[in-house]
Amino acid sequence: MNIKLKLANPIELEKSIEELAIVDTGATFTTLPLSIAKNLNLNVIGKIKVKTATKIDQLDQSYAYIEINDKKTVTPVLISKTLDRILIGVITLEALGLAVDPTTGQLKEAEILLLTCNSV
Repeated sequence: MNIKLKLANPIELEKSIEELAIVDTGATFTTLPLSIAKNLNLNVIGKIKVKTATKIDQLDQSYAYIEINDKKTVTPVLISKTLDRILIGVITLEALGLAVDPTTGQLKEAEILLLTCNSV
């Protein structure tokens, strides 16, 4: 499923872009092409090992401001030298309170849960 989103550097919100992205519920992290990460001047904070369909790879990790359907958050992102489009992963969807409706294939609001445990 393709969706329209807004991305920005969380430190420089005035420098934002609007793009189309693919929602991938099989992906843990949102992943950006290197060109978009450079355009937004995202700071790399580390590396993370990921398993792709063809290999295990090490990708740079950063954070980005993201807006989908008027919902906003700052989310961890990975930066790929091989992807040519944005992939939205489940961490971002959950942070935005969104889920894929399996009957329509569209994004819908999700229930946000908070569990507290009070011990006596």
